[in-house]
Amino acid sequence: MPELIASPTRIPVPGGKVIDEHVGRVNLADDPLGAAVSVARMVAPAGWSEPFQTPQFDEITLVIAGEVVVDHDGGALHVSAGQSVVTRAGERIRYSCGPEGAEYVAVCLPAFSPETVGREDDA
Repeated sequence: MPELIASPTRIPVPGGKVIDEHVGRVNLADDPLGAAVSVARMVAPAGWSEPFQTPQFDEITLVIAGEVVVDHDGGALHVSAGQSVVTRAGERIRYSCGPEGAEYVAVCLPAFSPETVGREDDA
């Protein structure tokens, strides 16, 4: 039977970015699906960035508005509204956004968790 997710769970993070998780370890904590995949809408302010990370999950990022920049060991990839990017588990990356900020949807397989994101500032 279909299950309505009436509202996402807002996950507090520093730096002014908003994360609204629809599916994942927070919003579906007691459901095996919550560990298998996470789907979250993100809104990041102009100039936002996060530390480099080496996640243990694949991530699909669909940019709705603005621009997301993905720094990687080979350079930087600029992803504009209407485009998407796939990053693979084990790749060293850093997300940031352009001067207008960004709105995007992130899908992580398996689901995002603080323990598997591998942020360099957590080391």
